[in-house]
Amino acid sequence: MNKVAVIGAGTMGNGIAHVFAQHGFYVQLVDVSQSALDKALATITRNLDRMVKKEKISESDKESTLSNITFSTDMKSAIADRELVVEAATENLQLKLDIFRNMDEYAPANCLLATNTSSISITKMASVTGRPEKVIGMHFMNPVPVMK
Repeated sequence: MNKVAVIGAGTMGNGIAHVFAQHGFYVQLVDVSQSALDKALATITRNLDRMVKKEKISESDKESTLSNITFSTDMKSAIADRELVVEAATENLQLKLDIFRNMDEYAPANCLLATNTSSISITKMASVTGRPEKVIGMHFMNPVPVMK
């Protein structure tokens, strides 16, 4: 498994994308807003620069991480070939249910669908898909690039 998508480019989403990309995964970071994606790229770059300055990674590692991330406002095409899709949107039940319906429709049948929710029932989200057995929770702590 090396193709991941993260839905939501906010604080958690960009951190999750950063960590996957830093560990060699090819990441599609998806948001409805281009400005959110631009902000996510700036945040990821700033965090990587901080890691280079602290000598935790090399400049080459930074460039490799950035090259592993692509940005999209088109969820349908962004997740069409993914093996794992992680939802990291705002903690709003209706929004998450809508996202899971779309993830189920657009992602390949063998794709795992994950959520980073901290308060909403994963079973509830899985219930709006045709593959509840492939829906999982993956909770990341903030700040994602710093936490183990």
